[in-house]
Amino acid sequence: MNTNNTIIWKASLLGLVIPALCGLAYTQELPSCCVEGAVSRGSLLSKQAASQPTSVIEKDPAKMILLEGGTFEMGSSRFNDAAAVHRVELSPYWIDEHEVTNAQFARFVQETGYVTVAERPLDPNDFPGVDPAILVPGSAVFQAVNPVGGLQDHTAWWQYVAGASWQHPEGPQSTIVGRENHPVVHVAYEDAAAYAQWAGKRLPTEAEWEYAAKGGEHTSAEFYWGSDLKHNGVWQANIFQGKFPEGNSKEDGYETTAPVKSFPANAYGLYDLSGNVWEWCADFYQPSYDVAQTNNPKGPSLSYDPQEPDAVKRVQRGGSFLCSDQYCERYKAGARGKGEISSTTNHVGFRCVKDVK
Repeated sequence: MNTNNTIIWKASLLGLVIPALCGLAYTQELPSCCVEGAVSRGSLLSKQAASQPTSVIEKDPAKMILLEGGTFEMGSSRFNDAAAVHRVELSPYWIDEHEVTNAQFARFVQETGYVTVAERPLDPNDFPGVDPAILVPGSAVFQAVNPVGGLQDHTAWWQYVAGASWQHPEGPQSTIVGRENHPVVHVAYEDAAAYAQWAGKRLPTEAEWEYAAKGGEHTSAEFYWGSDLKHNGVWQANIFQGKFPEGNSKEDGYETTAPVKSFPANAYGLYDLSGNVWEWCADFYQPSYDVAQTNNPKGPSLSYDPQEPDAVKRVQRGGSFLCSDQYCERYKAGARGKGEISSTTNHVGFRCVKDVK
C-alpha cells in the first residue's frame, strides 16, 4: 500500500476507528450503496450461454467465459455520475464466470502466505497519541439496526469489528466453513489485485465489467436482466428486501452473501453481476466519464471524488446484498460505485478477467 494513501486513509479515521474499537460506530468510507448504489433463461439463452467458449487457469480453477468484444453504449441516464452515455469498443477478453469465492482465495493465501489489508496490524505512527494496545486489525461489518437518525446517518448500520476479515466475515467468532462457495469479502483493492496477479489475470476495466453485465441485450433497460425487478415472481439477484436497514425479509433466500451462481446467469453465462457483493474494477473513480476514451478505455489517470478529494478511490460495480430501492439503487444497470482503496467491508468482493493471447 502506498504510504501516503495509508496516512490519508488512517488519518481520516482518527477519532473514528478508535471510538469504534470501544463499541461506537465505524465510519470508514463505504461504497455508494451504503452511504447514499430476469428475463427467462429459456432455451435460446441457455443454448447461447452453453456455447460460449470457456477457459480454466491452473492456479485458479474457476471457469472463464470468452467475450468476443464489440461496441456498446456505456453509462446510464438514471445516475448522475454515469449520465454521459457514450459508445465504447472493446477487444475480446476472458472473464470469470462468477465472483472469486472463499475457496479460491483460501488457495491463494495458502500458496503465497498473503495477508490482507484487514488482517494487518495498524501502524501506531498513523495514530499519534493513541494507545497502541487498542489499535487492532479489523473491518467494517453491516449491523441490522433501527437507525435513530434515519437513513441520513449511514454510520448507524456499520460497525468496526476487531478481527473481522475474509476468514471471519462477521468477526472472530465467525467462519467461512460452509461458505466456501460464497464470494470472498473484506478485500481491499490491493488484495483483489494481488490475487489477480497470482492467478495470471487482472481486474476488469469498468467498461469490460459493464459490457459483461449487459450480456449483449437489455442495453437500456432498468435492470441488467430486463425491465421488471422480478421475473414470474422470482428474484433475479441477491439484494435487500424489507425495511432497510433493520428488517431484511430475505424474500430472495439470503440475508448476507449467497453462494455464487444462486441466481440466473445472463446471456453470456455470467452470474451475480447485480447484487451479492460489490466488485472492484481497475479504473480510478471520477464522477463522470471521459467520453473521448472510446477504444478499450482504461478510465482516468487519477482519482477524484468531490465528496472526499484527498481519498484515492477505485470504481466498484454491481451493488450488493444491501442494495434496496429505499436507500440504494446502485444494483441497477449502468450504476457506478466507488471505494477508497484501503476500505474493507463484508459486502465487497471481485472477479477477474484475462487478455486473449
